[in-house]
Amino acid sequence: MGEPEAGSEFANGAAAAAGLMADTQYILPNDIGVSSLDCREAFRLLSPSERLYAHHLSRAAWYGGLAVLLQTSPEAPYIYALLSRLFRAQDPDQLRQHALAEGLTEEDYQAFLVYAAGVYSNMGNYKSFGDTKFVPNLPKEKLERVILGSEAAQQHPEEVRGLWQTCGELMFCLEPRLRHLGLGKEGITTYFSGNCTMEDAKLAQDFLDSQNLSAYNTRLFKEVDREGKPHYEVRLASVLGTEPSPDSEVTSKLKSYEFRGSPFQVTRGDYAPILQKVVEQLDKAKMYAANSHQKHMLAQYIDSFTQGSIEAHKRGSRFWIQDKGPIVESYIGFIESYRDPFGSRGEFEGFVAVVNKAMSAKFERLVASAEQLLKELPWPPAFEKDKFLTPDFTSLDVLTFAGSGIPAGINIPNYDDLRQTEGFKNVSLGNVLAVAYATQREKLTFLEEEDKDLYILWKGPSFDVQVGLHELLGHGSGKLFVQDEKGAFNFDQETVINPETGEQIQSWYRSGETWDSKFSTIASSYEECRAESVGLYLCLHPQVLEIFGFEGADAEDVIYVNWLNMVRAGLLALEFYTPAASSWRQAHMQARFVILRVLLEAGEGLVTITPTTGSDGRPDARVRLDRSKIQSVGKPALERFLRKLQVLKSTGDVAGGRALYEGYAAVTDAPPECFLTLRDTVLLRKESRKLIVQPNTRLEGSDVQLLEYEASAAGLIRSFSERFPEDGPELEDILTQLATADARFWKGPSEAPSGQA
Repeated sequence: MGEPEAGSEFANGAAAAAGLMADTQYILPNDIGVSSLDCREAFRLLSPSERLYAHHLSRAAWYGGLAVLLQTSPEAPYIYALLSRLFRAQDPDQLRQHALAEGLTEEDYQAFLVYAAGVYSNMGNYKSFGDTKFVPNLPKEKLERVILGSEAAQQHPEEVRGLWQTCGELMFCLEPRLRHLGLGKEGITTYFSGNCTMEDAKLAQDFLDSQNLSAYNTRLFKEVDREGKPHYEVRLASVLGTEPSPDSEVTSKLKSYEFRGSPFQVTRGDYAPILQKVVEQLDKAKMYAANSHQKHMLAQYIDSFTQGSIEAHKRGSRFWIQDKGPIVESYIGFIESYRDPFGSRGEFEGFVAVVNKAMSAKFERLVASAEQLLKELPWPPAFEKDKFLTPDFTSLDVLTFAGSGIPAGINIPNYDDLRQTEGFKNVSLGNVLAVAYATQREKLTFLEEEDKDLYILWKGPSFDVQVGLHELLGHGSGKLFVQDEKGAFNFDQETVINPETGEQIQSWYRSGETWDSKFSTIASSYEECRAESVGLYLCLHPQVLEIFGFEGADAEDVIYVNWLNMVRAGLLALEFYTPAASSWRQAHMQARFVILRVLLEAGEGLVTITPTTGSDGRPDARVRLDRSKIQSVGKPALERFLRKLQVLKSTGDVAGGRALYEGYAAVTDAPPECFLTLRDTVLLRKESRKLIVQPNTRLEGSDVQLLEYEASAAGLIRSFSERFPEDGPELEDILTQLATADARFWKGPSEAPSGQA
């Protein structure tokens, strides 16, 4: 779960270089916020063995995070390799002297540093939050002069020129299809070959379900033969490729199939050299594991990444769930499916963090109250898990978070079968919350003046409460009705009644079906909406606020600011809606817009949005929440909505779920709100999401040192330049070789597929 910052206008830049009239949607502003993650104290308290464990896990995470470049866009690996070569040969200060000598202004050069920092932060040239492309905010000719005249180009002229020729055009190109991640005509993605459509994605999901294969660690490639017949390759991520290997649960699946008249081939070896480095570091981390759970967990992860087995990753996740309250917490693999346009392939991520004991104590008290609080949720007991599996819930200070972005809190694993029977873990990322969500008064948009001071005072504490409830009792609640492969049901068909219809249960999940595979494109956002709604609903409970230390007037202020933050976020969400495609680009923000719609629909003046004119003479808006009506109007509306969400989820009613969710998520210009017009105002006054600089760990003899960097675009670039001191050039070669091997699948990146499968 994560939330974008409130809005202020972009710095005016020469975005015309990108071929658009200063369209700030596709640039990162020169004055973008940059913060450093502070984990010095947490790291200092670790023992030498814990530091070594954290170091090797961090190395594994950073290596694996490079796979995200190959999961994002065809050009991303080349851009990364080019930037890494530039800044290895000259640090940002040295390159600045050269750039100014080449005729760039200070603004031009800062724009380039911000672009480079953005590529490193997002692990690609598309924003991790919103999936929009961003381009350098300076003329292409100027950037070309800097690159081709750089120290790196003098040392390796052919390589640097070759990289620029491969990615220079695409770096700046904003043709309609390349502006957003998406499938088919809707955008670009490298989870699928460029000729795949949503129909191909659905067919492939049905094929995977039929073979009991998970999509999490796969990509889909389609080739059409001379007769026009499509052939599909499902490629698993693994160290091993085609070479003979001992039999495992994966090897028996590596063969050709005929499915609904189409040939499918299951192969493996995607990202092999990258995963090899991940495995080597996990193996080293195993030597410093604190207990047998951690050793078994790492052994299974190693097996998973070596073989390409999600089942092995599940086994590792079981040991991870059982490893309660470790000092050094971590998770790694193909985890979140937000950026797959179909919603079922996982992006690689890995994190390493240290427990913050004081905040964790509050979360432990929340866990202790969880069974009681679950009974407060507005659905019948039959729709709740048979047994609440008491999870770990800790507040962590992040040391390393590799992938495309850093969330504020996490509830994992995402495997439905494990969550229903084995449990899960919740983490709140305390040092991320501290820097990513801090708000300056002058940058607070769309609030009444009298709300601003209260909002700044209570936003942090209220967000702690919301994250806690969202992760533990939001994602952690609710039962899926399942019929297993033997035909047995996990609910009583005779007695369980659907509270929405008054009838017996008519639909459920069959063996092999999961929430993600069944609800596909809406699954992520629908689930975030359910979890956010649970947070809003349960924060009204006095016991919850007491756990976090709030009573009386303070408790009322926390409730008010939590609800106000949600309705404001619902308005800010419009930035992440694309009218041309009628589509949402960010799961959490779509969820918040849906909640805003539900609360507006409740009426009685609970929430109002009023268009205004700002002090600068340009369009503005004000969001108001009537705090006297939260309990009387807001709570019943949320109760009705939450019950519907849960019942449709439990019963696997995709048609009903889509109708409900897509109905609320529709963005129109219908009065009174006129959301499409409001979207223009939101874009006018938006603020870019902050970039976060992370430290490095370095092994010196048997000691692990923590290397920290300044909170600036240059500091972020330096952190990446020093991240792979032993094998930086080798990694760049690996990335470009892997990208080149598959380049034919996107060789016409602006040619959208015309036919359906």
